[in-house]
Amino acid sequence: MLELMLGASDEWPIEVADASSLDPSTPCLGVAFVGSTMLLGERMPGAAPFASLLAAVERWLGHPVPVVCSLEGGGMNGLSPLTLAGTHTVVDADCTGRAVPGLDQMSLFVDRVPGLVFACETGADGVALVEATRAIDAERVVRSAIVQAGGVGGAVLAGFTVGDLHEHAMEGHLARALRLGRSFQAAATAPLSGLAEKLGGELLAEGRIVSITTSPADPHVNAVEIAGRSGAVHRVITRSETLAVLSDGLLVASAPTIIVVVDAVSREILEVTDLGLARHVAVLGLPAPEWWNARADRLARVVPSAYGLEDLDVA
Repeated sequence: MLELMLGASDEWPIEVADASSLDPSTPCLGVAFVGSTMLLGERMPGAAPFASLLAAVERWLGHPVPVVCSLEGGGMNGLSPLTLAGTHTVVDADCTGRAVPGLDQMSLFVDRVPGLVFACETGADGVALVEATRAIDAERVVRSAIVQAGGVGGAVLAGFTVGDLHEHAMEGHLARALRLGRSFQAAATAPLSGLAEKLGGELLAEGRIVSITTSPADPHVNAVEIAGRSGAVHRVITRSETLAVLSDGLLVASAPTIIVVVDAVSREILEVTDLGLARHVAVLGLPAPEWWNARADRLARVVPSAYGLEDLDVA
């Protein structure tokens, strides 16, 4: 959907600025869709999905915010800031560097940057605005508003500057995504090990999905069992994202490593909901953004134990 919206834009080619090229005091904001993005197939977001939210945060802050970054560099939200290219300077920085389920996992919240303001839809053209010093308050209030709005809606985070991005965000994320995309296309027909190497990652598992088991403790957690070629048994642990991979009972990768599942034949990139019985898949591991590994308090917010999955954190 975002590809269609951007493809119809008059802004091509879209210019993306390095954070270092902008005045560090320049106000910045981030945009994303929150909730079940699958519902956007039924509830089209419109040509200007963030307009009312942008107006709300600017009224609250008392000044315009001319720069936009991405909040979640995974899935459709990696493209969301590009929808504002006609009115804002797009800066190459992201607040997660991967897909995450919680708004409190945004890097600006993890590092406790003061003065953050979140605006989101409530339905019927309503807007909710939250200024919270505790990250979990923003997550819970915004999530509740989005549920009231029908399960999906736009969100805008503001109250920070371009200078904050240098320490509290992942710079160069769009450039990395572009390199990965070009490498993926160039190696589309290469052997799977060659594809992983071209992407700068490694091939963690390959085989046919033989079972999918839901955790009795958490209905959102699944263990996807893959029968490997040489008799190995692989298990991919998923929630809304793929969080860990085990081979013959040994942990070989876990978040924040970016774990990607692709169809071994078509090379289609698969979401968790696409994993089905008898599908032949390959599991790739890509290096995590170094930002997450730089400090223990950051890492603790994105490893599997942060999701309630114990014994799956890489030592």
